[in-house]
Amino acid sequence: MKTNPVKQKLRRGEPSFGTWLSLGQLQAARILARSGWDWLTLDMEHGPFDWSEAAAVCAAVADAGCVPLIRVPEGSVPYIKRALDVGAWGIVVPMVETVEQARLAIQAAKYPPEGIRSAGGGMHALNFQAGLEEYYRQANQEILVILQIESPLGVQNTEAICQLPGFDALFIGPNDLRFRMRRPDGQFPSPEELESAIQQVVDIGRKTGRPTGIHAMDPAEAQRRTEQGMQFLAVGSDLRMLALQNAAWCAALWPTRPFTDLARY
Repeated sequence: MKTNPVKQKLRRGEPSFGTWLSLGQLQAARILARSGWDWLTLDMEHGPFDWSEAAAVCAAVADAGCVPLIRVPEGSVPYIKRALDVGAWGIVVPMVETVEQARLAIQAAKYPPEGIRSAGGGMHALNFQAGLEEYYRQANQEILVILQIESPLGVQNTEAICQLPGFDALFIGPNDLRFRMRRPDGQFPSPEELESAIQQVVDIGRKTGRPTGIHAMDPAEAQRRTEQGMQFLAVGSDLRMLALQNAAWCAALWPTRPFTDLARY
């Protein structure tokens, strides 16, 4: 059975770099999976993808030698079970705010006796090049569990969440954290206030021996975050890459023509 190289990098204290699959397009996923990324995350929290599409993308990414992950819509047992059964090598769980939410997500990703994951399916084993019994024996050691901290309450409870066994990294969602830090009058936090909240998570991760990560908008920011001590770095997305290159080419062809800026995605 294949081993998960991203888990190994995190354990060794090394950074890992991946990107988001926001398009869910199979050919784009195949190209990116062969481009050197450590992992690719199919975003099923915000993307309009069905489980058949997810299974095809995960299989293509795994067959290319890259690690396929799925960001589930929420940290519930049915979503986590389905994501792993279609062949993801791990999950990214959004909006984790409490110890109870974190514990449930971890348990849902683990077979008994460590967790409550139901046994079934076969696509998961294929993506690890394993037989079913071998997969059932070793999956708990290879499945990656990433918990997203993206609210003030999540930041407040980070140290308590870090006491739980069974997860691999804390992943900061800066966009949602910024929105959730808005004041009653709608004013956003200052860049310094946002960075202070991010640093709190990093400091707690360092204190408790838990890897941390964040979604960065470009490679330069991702490198800065590794210097800050982060290890699990998402760099933009397939959609952002398309939007940036499209904007550059259109600007070269029509310098004065306005265009819709989609580069934040």
